[in-house]
Amino acid sequence: MKLAMIGLGKMGGNMARRLLRGGHEVVAYARSRDTVERIVAEGAIGASALREAIVALSAPRVAWVMVPAGDPTEKVVAELGGLLAQGDVVIDGGNSWFKDDVRRAAALRNKGIHYVDVGTSGGVWGLEIGYCMMIGGEKAVVDRLEPIFKTLAPPDGYLHVGPNGAGHFVKMIHNGIEYGMLQAYGEGFELLNASQFDLDFAKIAHLWNQGSVVRSWLLELAESALQKDPKLAGIKGYVEDSGEGRWTVEEAIEKSVPAPVLTLSLFARYASRQEDSFAAKVIAALRNEFGGHAVKKS
Repeated sequence: MKLAMIGLGKMGGNMARRLLRGGHEVVAYARSRDTVERIVAEGAIGASALREAIVALSAPRVAWVMVPAGDPTEKVVAELGGLLAQGDVVIDGGNSWFKDDVRRAAALRNKGIHYVDVGTSGGVWGLEIGYCMMIGGEKAVVDRLEPIFKTLAPPDGYLHVGPNGAGHFVKMIHNGIEYGMLQAYGEGFELLNASQFDLDFAKIAHLWNQGSVVRSWLLELAESALQKDPKLAGIKGYVEDSGEGRWTVEEAIEKSVPAPVLTLSLFARYASRQEDSFAAKVIAALRNEFGGHAVKKS
């Protein structure tokens, strides 16, 4: 198939490469001309503007958007709405909020343009291994796009999960679960690090992947990281969040679903960004006031 890939970052660029290797025609557009030229050297058709990318396609046209969620995606989808025609398809493969998908799909539907939301997981390993894709949209449209999904995903690595919004909803929950798993591994290794034993964390990570109930790809990645830096001395314990963890917690609150692990794992990320917690200062001061407990001066 022929499609436009809009956005050529860590995910979009490698997805374009995987599509090219699978025999698809890719029209590539990004704000950075150098980024476009690199993928052109690998067989893509380059475009210097969004309009140019769309003109290079044949009807019914397919534009896959891989730009940051929020305002960047909003602007690109709105511009595509003015460039595409009836029967064309916009695919948002970024990390959009599922409620935005429902709204955008309705707006494009009024113009006869189809919208498909694809929650995409795989990170920098997707080029080699393939991408896990959670797809929301009209079934007939998703079926028409199946050659693209087959190329991008590993075997059994894509699923039409429901109507518009369902794809990014499932991906949102996926990322919420990821937060909890990462926090559990982090806390476990912190306890190992605090022990009186001289432990080889990389070897322990490798051991736990040999048939234990906590084995996982994340643990394989932990082994890799710990082999490079056994005590992670070169990494600051500051953890960002992409937004999907927040949306997952908000959804749990809205639906009155108890999700304490996912919620606390999000809050732990906030705590990681505090060099000197004011809440901890208050607690230390109160302990000193009511019990005379010693405080450490800054």
